[in-house]
Amino acid sequence: MIRLASQSISRAKILRDFGVEFIQEACDFDEDMIEAKRPKEFVYLATLGKYKVCKEKFGLEIPLLVADTVVTADGKILRKAKDREDAKEILELQSGNVTTIITCMIYESKDLYSLDIATTDYRFSQFEDSDLISYLDSGEWEGKAGACMVEGFCKKYIKEVRGLESTAMGLGIERLLPFIKSSNNV
Repeated sequence: MIRLASQSISRAKILRDFGVEFIQEACDFDEDMIEAKRPKEFVYLATLGKYKVCKEKFGLEIPLLVADTVVTADGKILRKAKDREDAKEILELQSGNVTTIITCMIYESKDLYSLDIATTDYRFSQFEDSDLISYLDSGEWEGKAGACMVEGFCKKYIKEVRGLESTAMGLGIERLLPFIKSSNNV
């Protein structure tokens, strides 16, 4: 059993799909106070900030997992969209472009600490206007880093992938499982 300190539906689904027992409880951390120019620096500082708050709140009675994801295209950090228009602008930057999704994870049990930063690059073909409008109208982009859903809307536009899809979905489970198994003696 682990504690997933995140509200992410995608992260919870990944853990369920890989048979990891967990409870899900998030902590409040203000990412807007982070001043970082580089995407990897931003995602690291966001994850570290969440980790410190959650470790203070929950302790390590059960192992703690904290993660954050950032999307980047054209050298810009693409955060969670504030509204529909922001989501449209963010997605238009990714359309026909290379988009990099960076996930940072911190996993800690009483006897193990792991920090991992991984990237997955996607080369997308040009998004069709009608698909983009439907996706924006659906609201599925809400709460997603870069408004990006590689397992949903963006899937049919993927021309090339370098990296793990789970990393792009917010939790590099293939990289995390050995640590979970080690600390749970599975």
